[in-house]
Amino acid sequence: MKIKEDIVDKEIISAVTDYRNFPMVPRVIYGRGSLGQLGDILLPKRRSTDAPFIFLVDDFFESDTFLRSLPLLFSDQVIYISANEEPKTSQVDALVNNIRESFDELPSGIVGIGGGTLLDISKAVAVMLGNRGRSEQYQGWDLVQRPGVYHVGIPTISGTGAEVSRTAVLLGPNKKLGINSDHTTFDQVVLDPDLLKTVPKEQWFYTGMDCFIHCVESLNGTYLNAFSQSYGEKSYELCKEVFLGDFSPKDSEEKLMMASWHGGMSIAYSQVGVAHAMSYGLSYVLGTKHGIGNCLVFQHLDAFYPEDVRLFKKMLQKHKITLPKNICSQLSKGAMQKMIAIALSMEPLWENALGKDWKSKISAERLESIYQKI
Repeated sequence: MKIKEDIVDKEIISAVTDYRNFPMVPRVIYGRGSLGQLGDILLPKRRSTDAPFIFLVDDFFESDTFLRSLPLLFSDQVIYISANEEPKTSQVDALVNNIRESFDELPSGIVGIGGGTLLDISKAVAVMLGNRGRSEQYQGWDLVQRPGVYHVGIPTISGTGAEVSRTAVLLGPNKKLGINSDHTTFDQVVLDPDLLKTVPKEQWFYTGMDCFIHCVESLNGTYLNAFSQSYGEKSYELCKEVFLGDFSPKDSEEKLMMASWHGGMSIAYSQVGVAHAMSYGLSYVLGTKHGIGNCLVFQHLDAFYPEDVRLFKKMLQKHKITLPKNICSQLSKGAMQKMIAIALSMEPLWENALGKDWKSKISAERLESIYQKI
């Protein structure tokens, strides 16, 4: 009888270890004007007057007016960063080295203010301040062994889900891949819809479509479960309301901010799919920004997501968005092969999209035929 109980226990333990015990953002504040409470949020986290907060801010906000809204004390530092290019491991390493050389002790924390690029950079900098080596060494899944410094995310555009995810996606010397770690997730997020009012229309659309595509790929993936489905379905419906409905700008801002949050939660316990895998190739070879890269690929994925591609094209038409054309037409054979190799290296994404036997269902030739249409 005892032997049988031991066998059962081992089976239970084995089953339990198959479940992912992933982190969630422990604290989040939501509401118009909530940025005004940032000082009160940070004050208990200040270790000393010599341990500053470092604010990494999208240079779109480089103005005296915005600077005055930040609760700067003591030796706090604001670093403005351009979001015109995808975040790079070399950029993260330079920021980390600069911070370490500028202060006698580690900062009390990092505050990232901006879109997905700034939020991913902020998460990566916070992680690397607590770990040795170069950030490219941590591109992958669960490679970070020690916690970074306290870090806060404040999105100023909605869609990427970077504010809630455990990933900081970076372009490295050999690949585009996230630092996927339990230590990457923000300790605090501030969701203030007032910060969204200055987003340019095309950027609003492309980033919002990143959210829509997150949901499509999660809800149609083999990793789908009740947890990810509940978040994904809510985000999907919110995206349809925002991009196909007729709401006031304020209502749309609030709905898309919640869609981004729920979409990020959906993929946290599942995964994305074909569009994201292929957009990684575009980003690495051509430097294409993530949101528009997803759109460029997704328009040609009728074979994978037919109904959702139809809705996507309806959204394009409603908002009078014209996607660039022929961006892959002049690629060399070597560049095309690199793009395909990067895309195919995203194994969890392909497994979610097509199943464990995904290698028998997709080929380099098929990817090239899709890239050639872009």
